[in-house]
Amino acid sequence: MALRTANPALGANTFSGLGRVARTEEAMSIQGTTNKALLLLLCVLITAAWAWSIFFQSGNAAAVAPLMGVGAIAGFIVALVTIFKPAWAGVTAPIYALLEGLFIGGLSSIAEAQYPGIVIQAVGLTFGTCLALLLAYKSGLIRATEGFKRGIVAATGGICLFYLVSLILGLFGVRIPGVFGNGPVGIIFSLVVVTIAALNLVLDFDFIEQGAAQGAPKYMEWYGAFGLMVTLIWLYLEILRLLIKLRSRD
Repeated sequence: MALRTANPALGANTFSGLGRVARTEEAMSIQGTTNKALLLLLCVLITAAWAWSIFFQSGNAAAVAPLMGVGAIAGFIVALVTIFKPAWAGVTAPIYALLEGLFIGGLSSIAEAQYPGIVIQAVGLTFGTCLALLLAYKSGLIRATEGFKRGIVAATGGICLFYLVSLILGLFGVRIPGVFGNGPVGIIFSLVVVTIAALNLVLDFDFIEQGAAQGAPKYMEWYGAFGLMVTLIWLYLEILRLLIKLRSRD
């Protein structure tokens, strides 16, 4: 059965051609992937806290703008390298996490300055959603059936395409009305995107579980943790965007 996930880091062919590791201690495990995901999360928090402190010490968004730019662009490049070279994930995944922390920390500090308390709300909702979906997945309340996977893959692809078109149009000064605003249309759009991002976690859990069951090489723990981190960061950013829209209506 093909492994399907909307996460570009955890594609259907990720484990193809890797073979099965004979010795258990040399094979990918769920616990090992979890431990590495926690290490990547720590890397994100370290650089995010640094960017956060720089902003609040200076009180100027321009102070963290270069860090955010480096984090976003370099993080994207490192993510692509990791996707094409999974065996390098033990090195590239922590670098990706550190870079993304710069972007998230800078963006979060600016949002916090404008809307006090919004970051802790976004963080709480992100991890609360992740835990709830993990429990639902493990209990069987949500099953990653082939139909479910196809639906989430299609929805995620549609969102990515929409964002890409919006970016290109924005370069020419064209704005899509309502979607990115704080009106009803913009809020409904953000709720849909948050839901799709959250459901990608279910696909990631299933993908990692099947990878461990197939006895993938040990370094795939780093790659699986990287893929999970990609989804968590996306979910956090979308929840933060939704909260900003809601708070700006006050």
